[in-house]
Amino acid sequence: MFDKLEVFKKRYDELNGLLYDPEFVTDQEKYRSVMKELKGLTPIVEKYEEYKNAKKAENEAKQLLADGGLDRDFRELVETELNDAREKIEKCSNELKILLLPKDPNDDRNVIVEIRGGAGGEEAALFSGVLFRMYSMYAETKGWKTEIINASETELGGYKEISFIISGEGAYSKLKYESGVHRVQRVPETEAQGRIHTSTVTVAVLPEAEDVEVEINPSDLQIDTYRASGAGGQHINKTESAIRITHLPTGLVVECQDERSQYKNKDKAMKVLKSRLLEAKMKEQTDAMAQERRTQVGTGDRSERIRTYNYPQGRMTDHRIGLTLYRLEDILNGNIDEVIDALITADRAAKLESAIEG
Repeated sequence: MFDKLEVFKKRYDELNGLLYDPEFVTDQEKYRSVMKELKGLTPIVEKYEEYKNAKKAENEAKQLLADGGLDRDFRELVETELNDAREKIEKCSNELKILLLPKDPNDDRNVIVEIRGGAGGEEAALFSGVLFRMYSMYAETKGWKTEIINASETELGGYKEISFIISGEGAYSKLKYESGVHRVQRVPETEAQGRIHTSTVTVAVLPEAEDVEVEINPSDLQIDTYRASGAGGQHINKTESAIRITHLPTGLVVECQDERSQYKNKDKAMKVLKSRLLEAKMKEQTDAMAQERRTQVGTGDRSERIRTYNYPQGRMTDHRIGLTLYRLEDILNGNIDEVIDALITADRAAKLESAIEG
């Protein structure tokens, strides 16, 4: 581990040296590339420096104790410093192991989120709306931008399905754990007997694809235009600006009707199509790695039930890590950092264990 850290430190110093070269700074493309690399190395190098300082403090304390001749009070002080240094070394060492884990290359990307009502009819559609609001409010707290791609509303204000882009640094690193089946238990407003109903909603979180990663042959696409419509079939657009794109080789169909401009709708629909094709490509690569075991936080498969929201008890349970929180309203208002942080921690712990065993 320490050989690798010394290599990182040397590279970090080299990159910092480049920043003082006037010719280099004027080359915007190289400058951005170096700043991105520096950003990735900085937390590792800073933690390594912290580790080395703690190691130095440990050695100095050990030397003082070995030399002897200390009065009782000073000896106690040195022993305390030695214990503190050892605790710091252990803490830094564990944190460095986590920092050195392979990084998900998609973590810094924007995401495309697709929410669809599952079992439960109108009640599932209403909860799709609740989840959309939750993710939108969470994105707002992070300073990210939310943009609807396509929405199929119901008469009562829910969504049969809704897809949207969340743009912001690190969006995928936080939201990738949300893929799966979300279950809700509550008493519907239309339920006269006060019985609790259970409904499900599926969530898919896709990293937004870059053009260079997914090549699409124009002849593989069937593009149809139609009039966008709102709930109940009411026309919200008198021109045929809505777009439906069918990818003929895979049968994937993407629709976008949020914008009044046909060009903008086509652009958004293509983003979704590329991201879905990228997801399929990534899944193929993951499946080929048979030796890679499932992590504690699950596979992210949409068929997997990951979470339950129980309204009568005011609780949310994430089944992958056994986390239960009794502040449902707060969570549904977008305050999901505690849940996401717990999932990230569990994922890292599982990967670290796998790396040690490997």
